[in-house]
Amino acid sequence: MRSNYRQLGPYIREVDVRNTAGKEENLLGVSTQKVFIVSIANTVGTDFSKYKVVKRGQFTYVPDTSRRGDKIGLAMLDHLDEGIVSSAYTVFEIINHNDLLPEYLMMWFRRPEFDRYARYMSHGSVREIFGWEEMCHVELPIPTLEKQKEIVAEYNTLVNRIKLNEELNRKLEETAQAIYKHWFVEGVDVENLPEGWMEKSFTEVVKLSGGGTPNTNIPTFWNGEIPFFTPADVSKGYYSIQTEKSITDAGLKNCNTKLYPKNTVFVTARGTVGAISIAGCEMVMNQSCYALTGKYQFFIHQLTRETMSKLKTEAVGAVFGALVTKDFDAQFVIKPPIELQKEFDNKVSKLYDYILLKTKKNQKLTELKELLLSKMIQV
Repeated sequence: MRSNYRQLGPYIREVDVRNTAGKEENLLGVSTQKVFIVSIANTVGTDFSKYKVVKRGQFTYVPDTSRRGDKIGLAMLDHLDEGIVSSAYTVFEIINHNDLLPEYLMMWFRRPEFDRYARYMSHGSVREIFGWEEMCHVELPIPTLEKQKEIVAEYNTLVNRIKLNEELNRKLEETAQAIYKHWFVEGVDVENLPEGWMEKSFTEVVKLSGGGTPNTNIPTFWNGEIPFFTPADVSKGYYSIQTEKSITDAGLKNCNTKLYPKNTVFVTARGTVGAISIAGCEMVMNQSCYALTGKYQFFIHQLTRETMSKLKTEAVGAVFGALVTKDFDAQFVIKPPIELQKEFDNKVSKLYDYILLKTKKNQKLTELKELLLSKMIQV
């Protein structure tokens, strides 16, 4: 153990308070993104008195790491005074907040190195378990309380800036959507369209193109400068500006994809079917997506959002296994005059530009946040 490192065990204790009152509100799960989520478990006939109570400032983690990939489900409750979680989860708390701040410890848990450690230390023949003993053996640097507060404050500043930019982008996105609906949806009578307006198949208005993947066995095709978009790269907001994988010029020349320009609309056809992203820069795309292009890309984007919403509504009770061209062919949309499409794009272009700008700023802030987490070993 490094001289400035301490084992976590003396600083924490397990908590096992049962929900004896049988309360059903604030039933929570824990995600590998290190946050609590509203549980979607089927609770019909459930005895809630067996569930565990977790309180603000306490931690919960899922000991079973078998089916969660490279990450461990763990979170600190900070948005509610109290919640309930499965009895299979482990709840614990810090014994003395003057020795170790919960927020500081949560920062340590967010580090990729902790996930790797937890997966490595998990054991078991049928299910791999990261038990309480293993949690107590976790080692981390524990500086003075003042230093912990300083590190947490710096981290929270970055987190709050990211949240502020995300909220601003949501409002800008809502504004763009409201303008589109006002111009092209509300009050439009399909049976009595204005002059120059037409009802067309979606694929008569929007061009669909496919993608491809370079040979994964040829190293010179990969890890280049060209972003390679897949369903895994769909972002929460409008724009995707970075991808998990990238390819080289040689990779581009030796597969069935092409370089799509900035503002190309991507729709996922497999995996998370029907998710939409806009390319924040030039990108290529794999075969699990469609690229949607037209003369005025912001109009195309909003039209696609409206069409995908309709497709999903019509598929109530069904699960998309994949999207194919005929699904788009079967969707009829209103095509306004090209001059009106142009006017719409001019109207919302500054909104989209600002959304992209804030998305790029958040990428930089996220990189700084991750850098701060990585530097915790130096405190």
